[in-house]
Amino acid sequence: MSEQGNQTSSYRNIFKATSLFGGVQAYQILIGVIKSKFIAILLGPEGMGIQGLYQSAIHLIQSFSSLGLSQSAVRDVSEANGSGDSKRIGLTVVVVKRLVWLTGLLGLVLTAVFSPILSKSTFGNYDYTIPFIILSVILLLDQLSAGQRVVLQGMRKLKSLAKSTAIGSTVGLIVSVPLYYLFGVKGIVPTLILNSLTMLALTWYFSKKVEVVNVQVTNRETIQHGKSMMKMGIAMSVSGIMTTLTAYALRSYIRHESGVEQVGLFTAGFVLMNTYVGMVFNAMATDYYPRLSAVNQNNEECRQVINQQGEIATLIIAPILLSCLILMPFIIRIIYSEDFLPATDYILWAVLGMMFKTFSWVISFVFLAKAEAKLFMINEIISNIYFFGFNILAYHFWGLAGLGVAFMVCYLLYSVQVYLIANKKYQFSFTTSFKKVYAVQLLMVTAGFVLICLCKSNWVYLPAGVLFVISGLYSLKELDKRMNYVKKCIGRQLKKK
Repeated sequence: MSEQGNQTSSYRNIFKATSLFGGVQAYQILIGVIKSKFIAILLGPEGMGIQGLYQSAIHLIQSFSSLGLSQSAVRDVSEANGSGDSKRIGLTVVVVKRLVWLTGLLGLVLTAVFSPILSKSTFGNYDYTIPFIILSVILLLDQLSAGQRVVLQGMRKLKSLAKSTAIGSTVGLIVSVPLYYLFGVKGIVPTLILNSLTMLALTWYFSKKVEVVNVQVTNRETIQHGKSMMKMGIAMSVSGIMTTLTAYALRSYIRHESGVEQVGLFTAGFVLMNTYVGMVFNAMATDYYPRLSAVNQNNEECRQVINQQGEIATLIIAPILLSCLILMPFIIRIIYSEDFLPATDYILWAVLGMMFKTFSWVISFVFLAKAEAKLFMINEIISNIYFFGFNILAYHFWGLAGLGVAFMVCYLLYSVQVYLIANKKYQFSFTTSFKKVYAVQLLMVTAGFVLICLCKSNWVYLPAGVLFVISGLYSLKELDKRMNYVKKCIGRQLKKK
């Protein structure tokens, strides 16, 4: 196949994977909304609160005990798969499976041992000690399930991964509702365990279909080959904990300065941008991370993969961001209520910041793909410091809008930061093709932002709508230029005739 043909195939694969997991994430959100509605009706606010507290406590233990293996091990499996060495692939898979057993058992033991403390700190009494001991099995089940997903993702079995996720969400809904209806609050613990068992069964079923050579691996080899996974996993785990603590500290500051209502408005805006719009990034990462990891030893191939992903990401995200600028007041009314409309002060600036996040997002994965644990940690520590500092200062002076400004400025700084590091260490640079696409779409989103901010009349939606159409048509044109779908479809029709 020619170089042009390879590039066309790469762009198509990126777009297909993004569409696949974007659809899965949208489906998960829909299922989550339906499940939340049933929980609210069947359990009430108290039951919903108890379930949320159980899950928060479990996730806290998981953040320490899992050692970030669900993310870091993907890189090792992908690299082994990219080498084409069947023995290396088999060895890596065995090591991953052993490590998830160890970390899963660690989580189970920690939860069981500290169950009295978890009960007291979470609920204010020791009445929930036994439920926490029972729930400790979830730590093992979820970690084993994560190990199976690592194999599916690293081996690029994306359809199987998508199927297991979608079916798991559906079964979770089907199992949850009858149990909550029959047992009320007492059904929470068995429901959470059954959901974890379901996901483990599904991921095990699909991962068993992946052909991997059976390799005998000694304990010494497990330790030797598991070191890099553990090292990178710990770095990613620590980074995640830092981000969580920073978010907690910021919300505490907002509550101290302005009260709980402002925290609610900020949280609503943050969820809309980072959950619903951010799902595009999550969808792309499922394919992007293993694909970049597979070529991590070759800087030129890394550069090509990053640029291709950057172009597709920009072409997809820009029209979505413009639609957010136009429709956000309506979206807030539908998802929340009119009381949450002040959150648009944050969202408008955050939309612009998302364009800079797109820029930095495609580059930052190279540190993970190359397993640069120390560099990754330093990069994340520095960014967390100025993210927190800018947010505190901006909120103090400009309130919710200030948090949006901080979001934009911080991702602009972060973009410069990761680009300079990648450029110096890996000789990374963007292609002319990416620069053109990014510049055009950044101009479109910026123009839409300026229009919405400066003009408060309803007439502003007309020119803003025109910008959205232009951006969308430009994206379609550029996507087709890279994937030749129109040409392919015409060719099929001609052959039929």
